[in-house]
Amino acid sequence: MLKVIFFLINLLIFIVGIQAARMVCYYDSASHIREGPAQVAPQDLEPALQFCQYLVYGYVGIDPENYQLRPANMELDVARNHYRTITNLRRNHPQLLILLSVGGDRDHFDQTLENPYLSVLESQAHRNTFVNSALTLLKNFDFDGLDLAWQFPKNHPVVVENKLKKAWKTFKSWFSGSKVVDEKAEEHKTQFATLVRELKDAFRSDGHILTLTMLPHVNANLFIDIPSVIPLVDFVNLGSFDFQTPERDPKVADHTAPIYEMFERDPTHNIDYQVQYWLNNSAPSNKINIGVPAYGRSWVMSRDSGITGYPPIERTEGPGPAGKQIRIPGLLSWPEICEKLQRDKELDGDDAPLRKVGDPRQRYGSYAYRSADDEGLYGLWVGYEEPSTAATKAGYVYAKGLGGVALFDLSLDDFRGQCAGEKYPILRSIKFKL
Repeated sequence: MLKVIFFLINLLIFIVGIQAARMVCYYDSASHIREGPAQVAPQDLEPALQFCQYLVYGYVGIDPENYQLRPANMELDVARNHYRTITNLRRNHPQLLILLSVGGDRDHFDQTLENPYLSVLESQAHRNTFVNSALTLLKNFDFDGLDLAWQFPKNHPVVVENKLKKAWKTFKSWFSGSKVVDEKAEEHKTQFATLVRELKDAFRSDGHILTLTMLPHVNANLFIDIPSVIPLVDFVNLGSFDFQTPERDPKVADHTAPIYEMFERDPTHNIDYQVQYWLNNSAPSNKINIGVPAYGRSWVMSRDSGITGYPPIERTEGPGPAGKQIRIPGLLSWPEICEKLQRDKELDGDDAPLRKVGDPRQRYGSYAYRSADDEGLYGLWVGYEEPSTAATKAGYVYAKGLGGVALFDLSLDDFRGQCAGEKYPILRSIKFKL
């Protein structure tokens, strides 16, 4: 009898643990208008949605003239009723809550003008307009809530340096000063907390969800009053990836989303630091989701980059060539990376396979590389996420008692099962580990 009781108790603990683990899935609507095998239509999402509790649909922007929300693609989202198509996915997945995300680094506006995301914060009238337009959009298309992937000014890139270089740079900064990210950061911090409170008040009667997504390279210390904001949001998704990218760091390739701090690197560029910062500033652990990418970042290796592939790789020559599916230089989806790893070893030049180096200590992630040839051609270095490393991060979430995982995003996972025949392998590995 006692054995039965213990079994039932353990089973209950197991079930509660599963229910407590939050799986947030992002879906970038831009993937619907891609050409070829990279196009992700709503029906392609079906195999994934059984694993998702939240589907975050991105992205909507802010009109800089009237401060209302504006669809990123009016023809797709409104004229072709894609918003309604997405929210109708609940018919087959009643457990699914569908959020609309604003910003997400996808809202392109004239950089010579004022940032509309800051302009909204600075005026009560602008905030009122924004809140009312958000409420109208959510109601008209039956979204369950709003995700704030707010486009604050980004931190300036930090170069990977040894201790001597770092000391010299610090010494010089005493005389030249350091670059300011936002001169009005303290005001914007207070104003953003006010906006979140106003949104929460406006959403209360309809029960809309409100969440926050911290984009990579946005300093929460500058812009988020955590004790004020965290009680008002349902959860926070940390953009704990893209710490190193070929756009920001064209000359140095390195791990893009390590769990723990790496030797002689920026100590903030890892998941553990980001999590601890929020925990130390009064955020409940069950409201924190860590972001996991379904892609990798690539750099071109030169003859001067060495032949071992061991990071950091200096003297790289900017973003790697665009893949055949996503077609974005410096970014490769998981199926694009998998294909390069599986190529015939007899191939050469640009068709030669990449050499994979795993992460037996489960701290930093995998990478793969192909050294440049004698003429300095065809070199490539890729730091990436794969199913096994994503599962390791899910294990970190479980061990720390965090809220869950946010996958960025479904369209970059192997949604067609090209690599191993299984659709959405990164998503599956996360969910099963949780």
